[in-house]
Order: sequence, then C-alpha cells, then structure tokens
Amino acid sequence: MERRTFKILSIVVPVYNEEMYLETVISKVIAQPLTGGLERELILINDGSRDDTWRVMQSLPDKFPSIKFQLINKKVNEGKGAALRDGFAKVTGDIVIIQDADFEYDPADYPKLLQPILDGKADVVFGSRFIGEPHRVLYFWHQVANNALNLLSNMLTNLNLTDMEVCYKVFVCDVINQIEIKSRRFGVEPEITAKVARLRLNGRRLRVYETGVSYSGRTYEEGKKINWKDAISAVIQIIRFRFIN
Repeated sequence: MERRTFKILSIVVPVYNEEMYLETVISKVIAQPLTGGLERELILINDGSRDDTWRVMQSLPDKFPSIKFQLINKKVNEGKGAALRDGFAKVTGDIVIIQDADFEYDPADYPKLLQPILDGKADVVFGSRFIGEPHRVLYFWHQVANNALNLLSNMLTNLNLTDMEVCYKVFVCDVINQIEIKSRRFGVEPEITAKVARLRLNGRRLRVYETGVSYSGRTYEEGKKINWKDAISAVIQIIRFRFIN
C-alpha cells in the first residue's frame, strides 16, 4: 500500500450563473472539516456568467481571508469542460476534487471521498449517486439516459463504475497533470473517465475507487443546465476517447 503525505486539497469549482447559491456553497465547502491535516485552496472559474456571479466571486476572498483563492473570469461561456481545463492548470495542491457551484452535491461527503487516497489505496475516487446514499427523486428518463451512458462507458473502458457522470471526482495531482481536457461542455465526464481508464502511474494502471454520495438534484426551474443534447454529446465523447488519446 503506497501511503503518501498530502498537504493541500485543491477544490476546483466551475461556475455559471450561480449568484444566488455561490457564497452559500463555498461557505459549506470551507466549513467542512478535512481529515489528514489537509489545507485547502479554492479555484473558482466564472464561465462567462450573465448574472452577478463574478461580483459575488470577487467578494469571497475578503469574507474568508484564511483561505487561499484563485479566481478566473472568463468573458465568454465555453462550458464545464473548458472551465475545468483552466482550473486544473492553476492547481498547486496534492489532491484535486471537482465541486459544482450549486446545492446538488454536499461537501459533507469529502471525508469519505478523500479517505481511499489518504489511506494510500486509490489514485482516483469517483462518487456515486446510486449506491445507497439519500438522493432526491426526479426525472425517470434522466435516470434511463444516465444508465445507458454509464453502461456504454463501462463497456469501452472496462471499468465497473455505477455513476460515470457524477460531479464528485477526486484525483492525486499526478493524475490531473496527465489529463488534457478537450471537451468543452458536459462531455468532460466521459472524457475524464476514459482517460483515467487508460492512464498509467509509475508503470501501473490507476487504482480507482468509488463511494456513495448524497444527491439533491435540481429541476430545470431551479437552474439545472444539462439537456438531451449533452446526452448525445456524451455518447460521442465516450466513443471518441476510447479510441483517441
């Protein structure tokens, strides 16, 4: 078991039109105690928001002066994948986690997401909304589409994940340094998964773990952004990144 010393958790947060929720979400992220003596840095990417998100984002370092912030302001909306690519380029930590800027995912799940890495068992940890934790009941056809995409991804990557599309993905920095994101929008989830399945670290396959996370999904009226076009794009990205490096 390869046990390493980790000092900093980099939390990468792509943000688009979340002026109402952003400060509260970041407050919850900062309030969550971290195991293993980890410090945290927050890398926030304003992805061309059309509301007051950038103003709210700029106010956060003054409200939380003990936390290291890196703020990126993109003038044009390019999508979650492009925002993550820009955020990963700024990472200085030893472990990296992706955090959405809404209330769908709970930072209280950080300890169990981090533990396999802190214990030296994993290089990558995926959350899963479908293995036993509470989740809000929403759209049936979203679940059908998610299951189909997950099955296709597993078939082509030979991983046995239950929730490839989940936001919560955690990586040691050595993995992030090898991932060059090409997808601009939500196709980034299958892209990352395909690249995790292919990558090697110190000559071996990555050790991938999965743990259940709670999920409080939003309706479209509440600001949910993913749509049927993203499902079609995901199919394309799953196939594309299985065969193209």
